Amino acid sequence: MSGTSDDGKSRKPLGPGTRLVQAGRRPEWTGMPGQPGGIVNPPVWRASTILYEDVAHLRSATTADPHRLYYGRRGAPTSWSLTEAITQLEPEAAGTMLYPSGVAAIAGALLAVLKPGDELLMVDSVYGPTRAMCDGMLREFGVRTVYYDPLIGADIAALCTEHTRAIFLESPGSLTFEVQDVPAIVAVAKARGIVTLIDNTWATPLLLPALGLGVDVSILACTKYLCGHSDVMMGSVTANAALWPAIHKRGHMLGQTVSPDDAWLVLRGMRTLAVRLKHQGESALALARWLEARPEVARVLHPALASCPSHAAWRRDFAGSAGLFAFELASNDDSARAAFIDALTLFGIGYSWGGFESLALPVDPASLRTARQWEAKGLLVRINVGLEEPDDLIADLEQGLQRWQLAMEHHAAP
Repeated sequence: MSGTSDDGKSRKPLGPGTRLVQAGRRPEWTGMPGQPGGIVNPPVWRASTILYEDVAHLRSATTADPHRLYYGRRGAPTSWSLTEAITQLEPEAAGTMLYPSGVAAIAGALLAVLKPGDELLMVDSVYGPTRAMCDGMLREFGVRTVYYDPLIGADIAALCTEHTRAIFLESPGSLTFEVQDVPAIVAVAKARGIVTLIDNTWATPLLLPALGLGVDVSILACTKYLCGHSDVMMGSVTANAALWPAIHKRGHMLGQTVSPDDAWLVLRGMRTLAVRLKHQGESALALARWLEARPEVARVLHPALASCPSHAAWRRDFAGSAGLFAFELASNDDSARAAFIDALTLFGIGYSWGGFESLALPVDPASLRTARQWEAKGLLVRINVGLEEPDDLIADLEQGLQRWQLAMEHHAAP
């Protein structure tokens, strides 16, 4: 989003935080016709049936205009405001489709670009439900999935065949946090006419401008950071001009839609995304550095740490880090890991992430890897760092590690 000054001269593009505040707030969605001014937030438009003035207007109605009231499944100002806001986070984007969950968004995007007989190159560190989709539904549809090492970079060219239609990235992976060489993979794909898609939920476009790096389709689980309050399920698919018609068509053919109330909640959460993401990212890095120095911890998996194998790629491509990372305890004792997590008082135990509250979860990625064996010295704990004070979270982790040590000593006793 850019603008024009009062003298008609162009001004520099608005910064991400400013775009988050301004996006999707068209006067026709926040005000009344013929009345100056308007409300700050677009209201909730709940609608299924749209009434027409007469039969002539009914027959003249068209879906070509994306912002014309037609039928509830085609949206109304609340959802249009949200799609416009998400689209404007990616300057190279042509449009955004909304889905009732992140997994639904991934399915919709893949079904828009793949057909029977196609081959999909899928990153081996991908989100578990995405892998299940590839090994289940896509296989049944006649699509072959080949998994590749997340650190493969330009060598992915060796895996491309005449049947390769798409390459799917997730950078960093949401369990093991490898950062992919997105520009190198995109270059290989573009040279061969292959579509690239990325699950960009960890970074959001604020930290990784995926379409700006040449990726064709960016997918977000809006459930996470965009909502930010752990009370909405939603996903989005944003595409460049070349892929947008296919994404838009497939989404409508699948009958995908979202509740206007949920769209309003995600839109409200987006307004504070920049400040939340910055705070959570800084807090998470403070915790990661503290954990890296602890003797109970074998390794910390956080791309902003110099010890991360793909740290250089993170420094080159990302504008910052998010609040989700993992660390390896210095043992394979599952009961001791459970004792550690159970002892935490400020970290809830639950799936998902990106909300205002901190979470801790035991994760075991070895069974989800097929391209390259996952090697670890100990068991993993993944944590989502919320908006609590980092010193309080560190103190909680410290007492949890003390409980872990006691459990280890108890199990070692004769």
